[in-house]
Amino acid sequence: MTTTEITQEKLENFKRDLLREVRKMVSESQSPPTRKWLKTQEILKMLSISQGTLQHLRIKGILPFTKIGGVILYDRDEIEKVLRDNKSNRDFPSRKNNPWRKI
Repeated sequence: MTTTEITQEKLENFKRDLLREVRKMVSESQSPPTRKWLKTQEILKMLSISQGTLQHLRIKGILPFTKIGGVILYDRDEIEKVLRDNKSNRDFPSRKNNPWRKI
């Protein structure tokens, strides 16, 4: 029979590896799987817009979509790209220096 010596260092390494694996499993189970194609109701909720606004964005060609039968689907990656491409980083004038501020 062979005996293996368990040292403090081996226990610490085991603990560190075990915790890393548990954290990985927990984080994977908590993140919901993302679907590539979203339906209209999901886009309305995601963007917090009305059906009329969504229709306007489709008609103007701002939001790309695919229509299969009577179902309109939106590619999640394309929607996120539109949001990134239209992101505004403007620095608005402070309230003090704003000439349009009402006195």
